[in-house]
Amino acid sequence: METGWDPKRNQEDRPITEGKKNLLLTGRPGVGKTTLVRRVLDQLKGTITVGGFWTEEVRGSQGRIGFRIVTTEGQKGWLAKKGVASPQRVGSYGVYLESIETIIIPSLKRAMENAQLIIIDEIGKMELSHPSFSFWVWRCLQSLVPVLGVLQQSPLSFLDRIKRRSDVALIVVTEQNRDALVPYIVALIEQRVGGMCSS
Repeated sequence: METGWDPKRNQEDRPITEGKKNLLLTGRPGVGKTTLVRRVLDQLKGTITVGGFWTEEVRGSQGRIGFRIVTTEGQKGWLAKKGVASPQRVGSYGVYLESIETIIIPSLKRAMENAQLIIIDEIGKMELSHPSFSFWVWRCLQSLVPVLGVLQQSPLSFLDRIKRRSDVALIVVTEQNRDALVPYIVALIEQRVGGMCSS
């Protein structure tokens, strides 16, 4: 279910998240989806166990040069970089398939086993360059552990399959709602984790 919900509006306008274990953020590039995920994690720090990864933009003197993976455990590695020879390319970026294999996928496996919340930021073309990434994303979504993720706005069949899942709430992030979404998403996650602990 996709929504452009603005938290400043009435309760009745909120997205239908009841019964949706997995919360996926979407929105245009640069709107602040990863920043929102990081702010939510800051609010949850010390209260629940989190696993998974996010991606960071890396900039140089000539602008953006690539993207870096950061796991919740502090492990880092390149996801994609300009000028890198790779069998998988997205635009001008060469994708580091080894980083997906050795950093991202193991972080998701550990999160399913040990965490109360799985972070997947993001599910997009670069990450999907690795043939096993989609399998482990699907396993995370099907697991008992709630997922907070970012879904790229791209016309890919796998992303469409995710959107059609009955346990996914898709929330559109905008400049207008991104600040107010932080406490709302924190509350949703706390409800889900609390439900896991009591079940």
